Amino acid sequence: MSLQKPAPETDALVLGRLAALKAMSVPELKAEWQNLFQMAAPNNSRGFLELRIGYRIQELTYGGPNRATKRALNLLADEVEGKAVRKSQISDPRTPVIGTKLIREWDGVEHTVTVLNDGFDWQGRKFKSLSAVAREITGTRWNGYRFFGLGNTRKGI
Repeated sequence: MSLQKPAPETDALVLGRLAALKAMSVPELKAEWQNLFQMAAPNNSRGFLELRIGYRIQELTYGGPNRATKRALNLLADEVEGKAVRKSQISDPRTPVIGTKLIREWDGVEHTVTVLNDGFDWQGRKFKSLSAVAREITGTRWNGYRFFGLGNTRKGI
């Protein structure tokens, strides 16, 4: 799926609405908040209202974050807030399914890494990242996903 660039008229309209926020009073910003969010504004901070309303205008016009991004942000927030019980961990989408064996030959030696729930196993040692495993194998810094041929998840690459 490719994203289409919005029409220049749309961009001009959004920019005009964003610029208008600077000229609004706090009561006007709160009314705009009510209009966009269908609820009362949470506080009287002009800066907060301007930023959040500005984001909402763009979100409604251009679209918001996708489901995976929202999930990742929520998990990060849980992690930052120190919640003890999280239903799942944030993981790199390039990481294969738990139990997968990654095989890479380096310097004439075949190396096998097993994907674990919370890291990687190589030669009976546990590592938090594939980059750490690759560094141990080669003695130099590597992007672990690249070293093991897992590539990039971005489309077209």
